[in-house]
Amino acid sequence: MERNLMMRSVGILTPAFLAAMTLASAQTNTAPAQPQAPGAAQQTQSAPAPAQSPAAQPAQSSAGHRVLQAKSQEELKAYQDATTKTDPAQAEAAADDFAAKYPNSELKAALYIRVMSMFAQSNNNEKVIAVGRQAIAADPVNPVPLVQVASALAESTRDSDLDREQRLAEAAKDAQAAIDNINTGLLIPPNADPAKVEAAKHSIMTMAYDTLGMVNMSRNDYAAAVTNLQKAIAESQGSPEAVLYLRLSVAQDKLQQLPQALDSANKAVQYAQPGSAALNLAKQQQDRLQKLINAGPSGGSAAPTAAPSPSPTTQSNPAAAPTTPAAPH
Repeated sequence: MERNLMMRSVGILTPAFLAAMTLASAQTNTAPAQPQAPGAAQQTQSAPAPAQSPAAQPAQSSAGHRVLQAKSQEELKAYQDATTKTDPAQAEAAADDFAAKYPNSELKAALYIRVMSMFAQSNNNEKVIAVGRQAIAADPVNPVPLVQVASALAESTRDSDLDREQRLAEAAKDAQAAIDNINTGLLIPPNADPAKVEAAKHSIMTMAYDTLGMVNMSRNDYAAAVTNLQKAIAESQGSPEAVLYLRLSVAQDKLQQLPQALDSANKAVQYAQPGSAALNLAKQQQDRLQKLINAGPSGGSAAPTAAPSPSPTTQSNPAAAPTTPAAPH
């Protein structure tokens, strides 16, 4: 399946995930303007993840939310100036300048997350990865850059890449870290709508489990892929995504679980947007599985000759659908 048709996490961000990024930037936009006395926070949040030492942790509000703070008015002004840049390249340069001038600033990660979001909107995977890594280095427990980098790595890594295993390992590690830190690492304004916070968390968890599923499929571990994709689907119940069901169908197909694979393909057809590539590919998978099942035991006992492949393809024409659907990757 053509990679560009099926990318869901980098170029096509869900509203809930965009809300998660908004939560992070809104927190940093407001919190530094009200500096707190050193040591005044650290109050009610549960124990922080071990990736950060206590000295490096952002402060916490009385409500238990992480609150980023500027250490001086000059730092705050430099941060605010950097956030005025709307061109991704200029915003990245401004973030780099800020990081060089204030290497220990808690606001550094927020700037890189903002730049990462800009590159994600233009579907620039490699810049998402590069900038996202800087955000992770500055804030290792924030699920937003963790899941964004993980997804970009999983979707852009090809079998021919010399560093394929390293990229897949990094994707899996970051995705799992996003899951592990979902309740403690997200920057949430104290007055945030709880429903929007939950939607953002579910969107991040969906992306994280989807990424783990893609890594599993790239490694031909289809049983693990089924488990993780089912978790992704469970997290996305409020906004079901056709591509998740299509990926699940391919993994089940590889395991010769044809009835389950057909059910997943049916749901992919149900949730796909009219006229979309996902709908076209889901229908191909649906038709193929139905024919195998109708053929009876003899038709389903051996691996189908036209089984989808989970490996990324190199097709150059995104409008041309393959004769048999490959894995959504």
